[in-house]
Amino acid sequence: MDHSGQAAVSLVLRAAADMELLLIKRAEAEWDPWSGHMALPGGRRDPNDRDLVGTAVRETAEETAVDLEASGWRLGRLEPVHPAGPRLPRLMIVPYVFGVPPEITAVVNSPEVDSVMWVDLSTLRDPAKSRTTTIHLPEGPTVFPCFRVGEHSVWGLTYRIVAGFLKLVGGG
Repeated sequence: MDHSGQAAVSLVLRAAADMELLLIKRAEAEWDPWSGHMALPGGRRDPNDRDLVGTAVRETAEETAVDLEASGWRLGRLEPVHPAGPRLPRLMIVPYVFGVPPEITAVVNSPEVDSVMWVDLSTLRDPAKSRTTTIHLPEGPTVFPCFRVGEHSVWGLTYRIVAGFLKLVGGG
């Protein structure tokens, strides 16, 4: 079976006084349609992945050194999403939700990742952090909803996944 149009991402929640979500900033790369964007760990399904959960677990370990197999637990799955832009790859991306204990740390573990950060869910739920950002696309400047996390904007596909998750758990 051809799995080339399938991908998975991980919403990794770390137990803390205020639950935290793991985000990555993708490295700048000409070949990457999401170059430099804030994202969830994840990527395309590999032929050796037993399923899309396996893809999410493998990609999270490759990108952030968080071993969900050894120290995480699967909490659920969100509805698949599809990139919306006409120039983006035709993919079905399945978001999986995982929990990890408070002592888990994440590091940059791949040249595809520029940085990693844990963001409090309360920060993402804060109406003051929900804004818009203007992205310069080939067809001209376009305004998108976003979350502000420090100096970063979480927009596009990642915004849609995280906003959907927050709505699902009551607070988005």
